[in-house]
Amino acid sequence: MKYIIFLLLFNLICLMGFSQSNIRLNNYWENTYYINPASIYSEYQYTASVAGRDQWIGFPGNPITGFMTVTARIYPKRTTQIGQFGLKAYYDELGYTKRVNISPSYSYSVKLKKNLLMNLGLAGSFQQTKFDMSKSTVGTTGDPVIYMNNNTNWESNADFGVEFVGKTILFGAASQNLFSLFNKKGMVQTNTNFLYAMFRKKSREILYFQYGICAIQNVNLSQLEFNISGFLSPNNHPELIQLGVSYRTSEEFGVSFGMDLGKFGKKLGSSARLAFRYDYNFGSIRYSSFGTPEILLIMKLGLLPDCKCRELFK
Repeated sequence: MKYIIFLLLFNLICLMGFSQSNIRLNNYWENTYYINPASIYSEYQYTASVAGRDQWIGFPGNPITGFMTVTARIYPKRTTQIGQFGLKAYYDELGYTKRVNISPSYSYSVKLKKNLLMNLGLAGSFQQTKFDMSKSTVGTTGDPVIYMNNNTNWESNADFGVEFVGKTILFGAASQNLFSLFNKKGMVQTNTNFLYAMFRKKSREILYFQYGICAIQNVNLSQLEFNISGFLSPNNHPELIQLGVSYRTSEEFGVSFGMDLGKFGKKLGSSARLAFRYDYNFGSIRYSSFGTPEILLIMKLGLLPDCKCRELFK
């Protein structure tokens, strides 16, 4: 088992050697399923989320993206062996380019030690890219060849990831768009790799903190992000309010806010959470942009009180 884990980590870290920024939600710390198909909310039967992102407000043709995720556990019984089906979809519009991505996934969790789980996840991707040349700026106006060239491309791809979930530590690695590694010129969406770690020690105090670090590599772009969040839990209400700050290389700062919207449903077995994030780049983009806001709503449905994973990280 240790040998298999070592090979998995070695292969994923080697993929980091391949390096344009991919389409993603910056506030993935709230739900790492956005970047890693291996992410599992082990104590809930179902989860669903919707998110919106308006990148570089004020910049002509700036990216606008909508996200949706749904996951469902398939082993709700008293066990630490958990299977999960998931679906992630997004729509992205950038200038004259529109992209739709639908990505079903399967993940599986096994117990390595008393307080350590290993999650493995694999996802397929069905990707549509459409180029609307009528929105482009060209040197020759009225050229019928250009405006008739509204191409639509279909591609298939795959993602793979691993997560180790402990009582206070979350460690993960993921590689998106794996097929693009072998067909770099023919694929519209490029390979992207993530390596991240998070530390959070819950306590009975009103305030406790979470620390995260993530390395991101996409073609020729490498980034490193640091994140610190504080959680306010008055009157034994866990994570009622979250306030966080982050820095991403190079020259991009972010602030985040999260709020627990309360529990609902049969025997209060479900909960909802709202999160907001705002990023501002102090590089040359600041002359044309007012920053990047994101909003995220997460629904966690069907709490499993007998799940042996409740005391772990999530």
